[in-house]
Amino acid sequence: MDKPWQIIPYSETSGDLHMALDNDLLDRHSNNPRSPSILRFYRWTPAAISLGFHQKQYPDLWHEIAQKYQLDIVRRPSGGRAVVHKGDLTYAVITNIELEGKQRSHREIYEYICEFLIQGFAQLGISLTYGQSGRGYIHNPSCFSTATNADLIIPDGRKLIGSAQVYRRNSVLQHGSIAIAPDHQLLTELFQTKVPIVGCEELLQSQHENLSAELIRILTTAARQHFQAEFL
Repeated sequence: MDKPWQIIPYSETSGDLHMALDNDLLDRHSNNPRSPSILRFYRWTPAAISLGFHQKQYPDLWHEIAQKYQLDIVRRPSGGRAVVHKGDLTYAVITNIELEGKQRSHREIYEYICEFLIQGFAQLGISLTYGQSGRGYIHNPSCFSTATNADLIIPDGRKLIGSAQVYRRNSVLQHGSIAIAPDHQLLTELFQTKVPIVGCEELLQSQHENLSAELIRILTTAARQHFQAEFL
């Protein structure tokens, strides 16, 4: 039997508004465990640096770089480290933490949610697996510089999707950045090192008139199949 899911229409707005909406949707879902799970896709306008909820410090230089590139600096409700939202597509999933009636670990929930991304990109001929870095990533301000088991990478080790979670009662918000056309100059300037990230535009040989729309279409279908979802 298909499960009720709500799909929120695609939008482009500021990071502050996106994070407020993700937080509000999670709050409402956590207060009503019978409410439908949620899927949404969005982009950040203007481009932004998002900080993990527990990321208390970041380099002072970032303020100058943000001003130079006209970037907002925004705090996420989820964990993890800094992410640059420029040339990317963000997905968000809000659902119950129980899977098939059983309480699952955070790792199992990551894998359960990420499976729709893996299946969707497989349709595009892109094979994704999980990163292997341990907790040493917490000493690096960049989410892009290390690929943990919360991230999806291509066979040569470069990251395509970085994700983060936050839990509230029996609900979880998992959202993440899908790289489309990363600004490598900005990333190198910001993190003072070459960042091992790859975008969909580089991986896909064929031309797509609107790659974001194509990704949303493919990933929505993959989500419907994987989650056995009936979108309301």
